[in-house]
Amino acid sequence: MEKLGLNEIRKMFRDFYVSKGHYPGKSASLIPKNDKSLLIINSGMAPLKPYFLGVETPPKKRMTTCQKCIRTDDIDNVGITARHGTFFEMMGNFSFGDYFKEESLNWGWEFLTKELKIPEDKLWATVYQDDDEAVEIWKKIGMPAERIVRLGKDDNFWEIGLGPCGPCSEIYYDRGPEFGCGKPDCKPGCDCDRYMEVWNHVFSQFDKQEDGTYKPMEHPNIDTGMGLERIACVMQGTDSIFDVDTIRHILNGVVEMSGVPYEAGNRQNDISIRIVTDHLRSMVFMIADGILPSNESRGYVLRRMIRRASRHGRLLGIEGKFLAKLADRVIEISGDAYPELVQQQDYIKRVITTEESKFEETLGQGTEIINGYIEDLKAAGKTVMDGEEAFKLYDTYGFPIELTQEILADAGMTADVEGFHKNMEEQKERARAGQKDTSGEAWKEKAMPKDLPDTEFTGYDELQSEAEIAAVYVDGEPAEKLSEGDRADVYLDRTPFYAESGGQEYDTGKISCGDSVMKVLNVQKKNGLFRHEVEVQQGEFKKGQRVYASVDAARRHAGARNHSATHLLQKALQEVLGDHVKQAGSKNNADELRFDFTHFEPMTAEELQKTEDLVNEKILEFLPVETEVLPIEEAKKKHAMMLFDSKYGDKVRVVSMGGWSVEFCAGTHVPNTGMIGAFHIVSESGVASGVRRIEAVTGMGVLKRAEHFEKLTRETSEILKTKPEGLVKRAGEFMSELKDAEHELDAVKKAQMGSGAEDLLKNAKEINGVKLVTGKLDGASIDDLRTAADQIKAAGVPSVMVLASVNDGKVTMVVGVTDDLTGRFNAGKLIKPIAKEVKGGGGGKADLAQAGGKDPSGLENAFKTAEALIS
Repeated sequence: MEKLGLNEIRKMFRDFYVSKGHYPGKSASLIPKNDKSLLIINSGMAPLKPYFLGVETPPKKRMTTCQKCIRTDDIDNVGITARHGTFFEMMGNFSFGDYFKEESLNWGWEFLTKELKIPEDKLWATVYQDDDEAVEIWKKIGMPAERIVRLGKDDNFWEIGLGPCGPCSEIYYDRGPEFGCGKPDCKPGCDCDRYMEVWNHVFSQFDKQEDGTYKPMEHPNIDTGMGLERIACVMQGTDSIFDVDTIRHILNGVVEMSGVPYEAGNRQNDISIRIVTDHLRSMVFMIADGILPSNESRGYVLRRMIRRASRHGRLLGIEGKFLAKLADRVIEISGDAYPELVQQQDYIKRVITTEESKFEETLGQGTEIINGYIEDLKAAGKTVMDGEEAFKLYDTYGFPIELTQEILADAGMTADVEGFHKNMEEQKERARAGQKDTSGEAWKEKAMPKDLPDTEFTGYDELQSEAEIAAVYVDGEPAEKLSEGDRADVYLDRTPFYAESGGQEYDTGKISCGDSVMKVLNVQKKNGLFRHEVEVQQGEFKKGQRVYASVDAARRHAGARNHSATHLLQKALQEVLGDHVKQAGSKNNADELRFDFTHFEPMTAEELQKTEDLVNEKILEFLPVETEVLPIEEAKKKHAMMLFDSKYGDKVRVVSMGGWSVEFCAGTHVPNTGMIGAFHIVSESGVASGVRRIEAVTGMGVLKRAEHFEKLTRETSEILKTKPEGLVKRAGEFMSELKDAEHELDAVKKAQMGSGAEDLLKNAKEINGVKLVTGKLDGASIDDLRTAADQIKAAGVPSVMVLASVNDGKVTMVVGVTDDLTGRFNAGKLIKPIAKEVKGGGGGKADLAQAGGKDPSGLENAFKTAEALIS
């Protein structure tokens, strides 16, 4: 049997099935498309569900793929065993109502024995106990009857709820008796390690009904799956996926960087090496598909992997940030099969480094805190960390609960996970309670007619339309007429008013008939109906009446300028930052635009300037803005940008700005980019992990902002007594003078603190040969308290000091211990019971700790507690 590399096997599989008339589909993204049931793609057939369910048409009835997958169910076992991994590739061949069992099993046998040249006597097959058809096919192929094993429904029947289901046949590789249990009846299905499943052929031939019966399908399907890493183990004669050539290349990089040898055992070092190796593969592929670290959903899975790998690298002795460098090895061995890794190599490494830096910032402090908790648990004779403390580590220091559990496990302890989740839910409830419903959202839920035809939207072509009042609702009830002063919801048979959608704000304006006028305040769309919220300003209106609908043109044009600028902005961001930029939300109105986009770090001043310049460049090119309605597949061929989670119909509206920016969009736009006038970025900020926000203005908004800042500059110049052109120089001189004054003030304060420290030391109580220095220093900052503690230590007297100050009703406190006493007293431990007296908490190191509190009245008791602890 020839030893084949993993990349070679993948290509052989693809070429083999292409020769059998299969369409070679590319691996889908790890982010499920229009499938809320999955967090991350975890099987080869998952992206193909729409084809199996008949809701989408496949490119061909025969298809083959090698799908990248991630499974996190066994993440806690990754590293502990040599078999478990989070990332894997699943090769498969699929038939959508074309061929069936005979072809599928014959081709499977042919690929394994003729292409891979696996000895026939090494292969076994399992079938569903009642599937005589599959048994006969295997016999016809040449599989001896004694190597065909019938198993029950739990093992060889595939079904998930109602719908397509059916029996399956699994192909096993016999690793030899040395891996077996020695029982005479040992065969596939046994719990020992002798037989390895390499390929599952699922025969979807039934449609499970609600009454539990199985109805034969008119056009049965084939769905097979063979793990690439697993078959590579067979072909390379290895017992572990970590010894497969491509994965071993990554593992060797971990070994070289850490200087720790890999012995393929269960030492902590071996476990850590495997965890770093596996998680590197997952994080690289996840980031390439647009997943960014966050505290929710699939972003949390990524964050957990990066932080877990970072921690285990530290356990191996690797210092500083290292994951991005090792990511090069993943890209090196997988880049040919997945070119998106090479295209986004710099971006992938920047995301990893950014997240690793964030973790590095909090790891030291968080580890110190958790170690303090562990010491407290040991002192109290407990082994379970309180859920509130576990949540604090997550909320304050960014420790995933799983990381806390790992660290606790090293100390033989556990965490109250249920209590952790209870605290998490309480925080979410507080957040929900703080959110207020807007009138617009509440208005969307009002009663509406159910028997009206869809409203005809005329607003792309005209701002004024004749229409008929199709229905009137007052306070949620149908009405026949409206009078002056009435507020109501009005439905027209046709309207030029744009309803709020896709981030674009609704139009306003008026509806009139003769002298009767009602003001349009808001427009929403639901189920094809446009609902106009109106207020009658004069006259009367009746259901069925012909009216004249007029959009506020100035407001519409201003909103259109901002909407069109948003399209230019998205394209500019992709050119400046990279193709990973995707829209995560937007808001356009007459005054400004707001654009949320996926990006992992704040933009630099240079990047912001490049983006703004590029948008203005395209505005000044006076690009034509053209729209056309196309079949969705044709629109995709134009490489039009689309919102990933949005659902589109068979036909879509495509907006092209000179062919430079091309997007799916149902909104309103200017006919030419030159009409935007100008574009200026007002701010850039973070709104969520991995999501940034740009706020900007266009047209008159740019001019008004320039006028505003010109006024500010003039007024500031007058205050600083200089001309506008000398403002920067004068501000620099002013800041220099201010710093000099601050230094002088600091020197005075230090002298006062030194004097105060001497007085405190003179008045200190001596307890068992130790000076206990306590005192309240009015108006002192935390830095002032630390300075006083250092000055007391400098006196060379064995001392424990508890110093506090009160500012704005809150207590600040430090506990210090001179170096010669740190063997007897630990400041980090002393401060906890002391701070409780002022309803606070804190922590720190053995020689210095700090805390905050809410109750100044408890200070005297805090000092007494300190005395009791020293005694």
